[in-house]
Amino acid sequence: MSKISQQNSTPGVNGISVIRTQAHASGLQQVPQLVPAGPGGGGKAVAPSKQSKKSSPMDRNSDEYRQRRERNNMAVKKSRLKSKQKAQDTLQRVNQLKEENERLEAKIKLLTKELSVLKDLFLEHAHNLADNVQSISTENTTADGDNAGQ
Repeated sequence: MSKISQQNSTPGVNGISVIRTQAHASGLQQVPQLVPAGPGGGGKAVAPSKQSKKSSPMDRNSDEYRQRRERNNMAVKKSRLKSKQKAQDTLQRVNQLKEENERLEAKIKLLTKELSVLKDLFLEHAHNLADNVQSISTENTTADGDNAGQ
């Protein structure tokens, strides 16, 4: 069984050539391959749906042009309003957080003062308790000394 294949190269789009091959007598069909058209390669294969969709310039007086402009103007207006609203919301949130921060700082000051007062009371009480224990033990040692001498 002899195999004869023939290659045809056709110029493609975006610097890409498509090589079409035909297998003869083998019954096998070969898949087309994309290869760079120029000697330096370059360029990517682009799907036909993504190829330039630029149509001829529109007439500025046409209805379609006016409709597109109106839709675009509405979209721009909507986008700007949305952006402005977002900025206002952010500013409002910043002000709320500042107020809450001031409130919390005031609470911290109050609690710090309360802690200081309670700590002073505790230390004073502990000092008085230590003095009382020391005076009682001194009295006991003197009393024990007096009792031991009798």
